[in-house]
Amino acid sequence: MNNQYESPLSSRYASAYMLELFSSDTRYRTWRKLWVSLARAEHKLGLPVTKEQVAALEAAADAPIDYDCVKQREQEVRHDVMAHIYAYGKQAPQAAGIIHLGATSCYVTDNADLVLYRQGLIYLRGELLKVIANLADFAMKYRATPTLGYTHYQPAQLVTIGKRATLWMQDFLTDLNELDYVLTCIKFLGCRGTTGTEASFMDLFEGDESKISEMNRMIAADFGFTECFDVCGQTYPRKLDSRILNCLGSIAQSAYRMANDIRLLQHDRQLEEPFEKNQIGSSAMAYKRNPMRSERICSLARYLMADGLNAAMPASPQWLERTLDDSANRRISMPEGFLCADAVLRLCQNVTDGMHVNEKVVERTVREYLPFIATENLMMEAVKRGGDRQQLHEVIRQCSMEASTRMKEEGTPCDLLFRLAQREEFPLTEEEMEQLLEPGQYIGRCPRQAEDLVAKVRPLLNGIDRVGAEIKW
Repeated sequence: MNNQYESPLSSRYASAYMLELFSSDTRYRTWRKLWVSLARAEHKLGLPVTKEQVAALEAAADAPIDYDCVKQREQEVRHDVMAHIYAYGKQAPQAAGIIHLGATSCYVTDNADLVLYRQGLIYLRGELLKVIANLADFAMKYRATPTLGYTHYQPAQLVTIGKRATLWMQDFLTDLNELDYVLTCIKFLGCRGTTGTEASFMDLFEGDESKISEMNRMIAADFGFTECFDVCGQTYPRKLDSRILNCLGSIAQSAYRMANDIRLLQHDRQLEEPFEKNQIGSSAMAYKRNPMRSERICSLARYLMADGLNAAMPASPQWLERTLDDSANRRISMPEGFLCADAVLRLCQNVTDGMHVNEKVVERTVREYLPFIATENLMMEAVKRGGDRQQLHEVIRQCSMEASTRMKEEGTPCDLLFRLAQREEFPLTEEEMEQLLEPGQYIGRCPRQAEDLVAKVRPLLNGIDRVGAEIKW
């Protein structure tokens, strides 16, 4: 048992992929790749960096990092980047003198973050598509299955189970569009100097601005970027962090909405999240089947939505070209935002892949409320048989209130049709009214709406693995 604190995002929730992506080793190896890229560009553009020095840096970049050396050096100099430069130079001594030439710390810290964030968003995009794919399959399967709709969590008109799932799916599609847009906003910082002026390189390249631009283009291309930010201070614009966490928080909103709906429906026994054969719902109440996965989605989603403020606040007081009061916050809030979004989406995959519909319960609930729902149709049929619309409306209102009161106070089934049939003003028998109570007549265009949305998203889902993710416990 570990006697030190460990984040539950690491030990319980996030995927192995995301944990590795935001690991210290991945971050520091990315720093080394950035130093290699800088040295390579400087060599090709004529600065005093030899081919042999570049080769030495390339070879050492893949070697194990001597973290003991880094730790000892950082205790001496109180600077993490300089400690890593020192340790890197120990492993490539012939290149030690040219590592980080012309750069400032944000060259490696910020560019590495941009690389990791972009990769993290690309990965989350795939996880989001899996959720959408599961919901598309579910929506198509139940596109014409009538179920009671709710407004204000009170019984309303009928919808279908599949149409309801498209409401969740559409929210996630909105998140997908936002994520794709954010990906287009991630540009490279490049090597811009202490205040973003590239003054050090104006000196190194003797005023040749075209070489500075080419150097930044070359380095950006090494990491798959086609553009650098047009202008910057010492760091890339922290507005990007806010945009990223807002995007992740938007995913959390959609996940919460879906999971909360599932919790409500599981309370009514209409729908259930996956429940494994030997799963225990309660330590005391052995019969319980708590919606713990949906509850966990909601719990993590709350954290992720709140995490967005951690990017908004540092983005505001940047103090001209740079201040360091964002650093400690970003080390926590940005990786944890990604880990939390990963956990939420994995849970959403698991739930949507194994949702079970209790169709008999759904049908019984529909039948219980269908007489109320059908009253407008019953009134129209009665008018066709010579009834007075206004008079019929009042009869239906009175009988509905009486039937509803009896259902609530005595716990008896709905007897609205019986009551209407007893009224002389209502020209339909109970048997004739029963024939008008076909649920499929009251779902409107739900099947077509579900089909149309699923057809719209199918091109996005080609090649997507739709199996729900394995989740940690």
